[in-house]
Amino acid sequence: MTDPRPVDELGYSEAITELEAILDRLEHDEPDVDRVAVDVARASELIVHCKARIGAAKLRVEEVVADLAPPAPDGASDPPG
Repeated sequence: MTDPRPVDELGYSEAITELEAILDRLEHDEPDVDRVAVDVARASELIVHCKARIGAAKLRVEEVVADLAPPAPDGASDPPG
């Protein structure tokens, strides 16, 4: 078995694909105690990575959407005069 790529080098879809492979192995293969411990640790890293990627994407989308909002009219807070 080769060492997996570092999690921070994976894109979201790569991380999800690897996570799905780990889950499939845990559900369908004969459990190997040593492999299970490694798989669970890797799955945990992948989940944290995916959550961070989702959070970053959410912030970016919010920034883009905020940029689409029309600016407040000039002097909107100034009293009539």
